[in-house]
Amino acid sequence: MVAANQAQPRGGYAVAHSTEGADVIRRVTMADVAERAGVSKTAVSLVLNDRPNTRLSEDVADRVRAAAVELDYRPNPAARTLRRGTSQIVGFISDEVTITRFASAMIRGALDTAQHHEHTVLIAETGIDRSRRDLAVQTMLDQRPDGLIFALMGARQIDVPEIPADLPVVILNGISSAGHPCVLPAEFAAGSEIAETLVAAGHRRIGLIGTTSLDSVDPRVSATVGDRMAGIGAVLIRAGVPVVGVAAGLEWEPQLGHRLTHQILDDHPDLTALICMNDRLAFGAYQALQERGRRIPDDLSIVSFDDEEIAGYLRPQLTTARIPYEEMGREAMAMLLDPAGGRSRVRRVAMPVQYRESVRHPVP
Repeated sequence: MVAANQAQPRGGYAVAHSTEGADVIRRVTMADVAERAGVSKTAVSLVLNDRPNTRLSEDVADRVRAAAVELDYRPNPAARTLRRGTSQIVGFISDEVTITRFASAMIRGALDTAQHHEHTVLIAETGIDRSRRDLAVQTMLDQRPDGLIFALMGARQIDVPEIPADLPVVILNGISSAGHPCVLPAEFAAGSEIAETLVAAGHRRIGLIGTTSLDSVDPRVSATVGDRMAGIGAVLIRAGVPVVGVAAGLEWEPQLGHRLTHQILDDHPDLTALICMNDRLAFGAYQALQERGRRIPDDLSIVSFDDEEIAGYLRPQLTTARIPYEEMGREAMAMLLDPAGGRSRVRRVAMPVQYRESVRHPVP
C-alpha cells in the first residue's frame, strides 16, 4: 500500500513514501497541480494550455503557473499530440554529418530554430547504410513527428524512403529523386565570385585542380559541384579567360592537392593562379608550391571553397568561399516548420567569400 506523504518534485515526477519506507516515483499530473494551486483541474488545463478564458482571474493563473513550477510539472506528450494535433517533435536524420565540425554546424542551426518554434529534435545518424536509415525513419514515425529533415555531409541526390504523403520533408544539403523541398549552398554565385576575384586581380593564366572540366556533374555524385563549376565557367567565358590547365582527381584531400599541383605546374609552369575545388586540395597545393620555391601570392595566387578552420591559419591565409552550414540548418528547420513562409521548393544560402592574403595581381 502506498500513501502520498508531502511529495517533493523530482524531474516532473513526485516521490511518494510507502509504509515500508521505500520511495515510489510517480508522474506529476494536472490533478496534483490543481490541488497545490487550490483550483479545479479544468482551470489548470485552461491556463497551462494557453486557452483564453475570461472567467479565470490573473491571480488564479499565476497560482497555477507557480504550482506547476514548484512541482516541475511536465505535460504528457501523447495527450498533447492528440489535443493539439502536433507532437512538437521533428526528426533529424543524417548520414555522416557529425563526422566534421563544419557539417555538424547544420545540427546547431536546426536546433536553434526548432527551439524558437518550441520543438524538440530527435537526431539519428545512419551512415550510408540504407537499412539503418529505414529503421531510423520508422522509429521517428512512431513518435508522430511534425516533419523530417534528411541531412547530408556531402551534397548529393538521395532516395527518400516511403513516408506518409502528408508529412513534411526537407532535404538539407542535398536533393531527393522525388523532388522534396531542399536547402543548398548557393554554389553558382560562389563559383562566380571566386573566379571574378582572380579576373579582377588581373590573372589570365589560371589552372583548375580537383575536377575534370567545367561540365555538369551527376547529381548522385554531387548536387552542387556542377553549379560551382558553372559559376566559374560563366565568369571566365565572359572575361575571355580560358582555363589553361586542369588536373583532376576523385578524393579531394591534401595529398591529392599536393600531387595535382606538381602535375599541373609541370605542364603549365607559367600559371599565375590556381582554383582549388576545396580547401583540402588547397592545403596540399600550399605544400607543393613551397617545395618548388613558389611563393603565395607573389608567384601564384590560390582561391578555394569551404572555409575550413585551418584556412585562416595558413600563411598566407587562404581566400575561400564559406559553406554556410549553420545558416543552412536554420533555413531547413524554418522551411519545415513554417512552409507558408515561402513557397520556393529550393532555398539557396549565400556562400560568403572570405577575402584573405592568397590573391594578388600577377607580377609581370
